[in-house]
Amino acid sequence: MLKSKKGQTYYVTWMGPLLDALRELGGSATPRDVSAQIARKLNLSKETTEATVKSGANRFHNQVQWARQYLVWEGLLDDGSRGRWTLTPLGWKTSLDEADALRLASERGRAQRAASQPPATAFEAEPAEKDDAPPPDEAQQLGLLDILKALPPYGFELICGRLLREHGFEEVEVTQRSRDGGIDGYGLLRLSPFVSLRVAFQAKRYKDVVSRSAVGEFRNALLGRAEKGVFITTGRFTTDAEAEATRDGVVPIELIDGEQLVELFHDKLIGVKPKTVYEIDHAFFDEFRRES
Repeated sequence: MLKSKKGQTYYVTWMGPLLDALRELGGSATPRDVSAQIARKLNLSKETTEATVKSGANRFHNQVQWARQYLVWEGLLDDGSRGRWTLTPLGWKTSLDEADALRLASERGRAQRAASQPPATAFEAEPAEKDDAPPPDEAQQLGLLDILKALPPYGFELICGRLLREHGFEEVEVTQRSRDGGIDGYGLLRLSPFVSLRVAFQAKRYKDVVSRSAVGEFRNALLGRAEKGVFITTGRFTTDAEAEATRDGVVPIELIDGEQLVELFHDKLIGVKPKTVYEIDHAFFDEFRRES
């Protein structure tokens, strides 16, 4: 495993495992599922999977996102599906060891410098700390997340209520700020004409991680008041928090972290506007470059 002098892994380490993980997941999966599959397959420690960068983001997942970006540039992953990572036909049949990944990253960096373009994170020229920066297609998501984090607490609760309505919840109510008892609001989720669930939600602006105890406290507040809970945060959940949310024999809780939150806003175009970006298909012009 390639590491810096500080003992941190580089994104190059995850390029091969990312391809392997997607094959094992059927060729397409969410970013969260891909990172989880890599962690399971390689039996990664919590020290690796839960370390953070200065911004509070998860270092491991950030590096996996950078690995994905390089695989997109190499034509091994499809760049067309938002919220899902998908293998291309070439990606399906390509396997990379760490030496292969290092070579691809180095060649990409040299090509960008030769073209007088700012290097994305040319591996051979950049320190490991550059892995902390978001990949190009993730930077815009962080902009939305920063806006959500900057909202006042009640404003964040209100916009989460709006989010639930847009995603099909009915009778959404945000509770009084001083009397919420650990619950920020309620909604009714109709599963069919005959079955519905009363759902309580908690909306918290976290910069860093949500602990297991925070999820447990929310569940205690749910007892006798709702049949299901939704914990929404701008941060992320620890592995122990995720285990607590799905523990058998208790009220189930859905966890929505910052990454998922941004996707949910994008899905319903809440506070965002779609933008079309055209990328040149260089292969299309190859036929026209031939001399007669």
